Amino acid sequence: MRRLRRCKIVATLGPACADPAILSALFNAGADVFRVNMSHTTH
Repeated sequence: MRRLRRCKIVATLGPACADPAILSALFNAGADVFRVNMSHTTH
């Protein structure tokens, strides 16, 4: 899905985003880029 805006919205994913429904909701809310926060788990 291509959005017609010049800025990007970055969402940081952590332990609270483990459910695929939450990822879908973030995308539907307008997030363009997803960043994985690895400070709460092992690599």
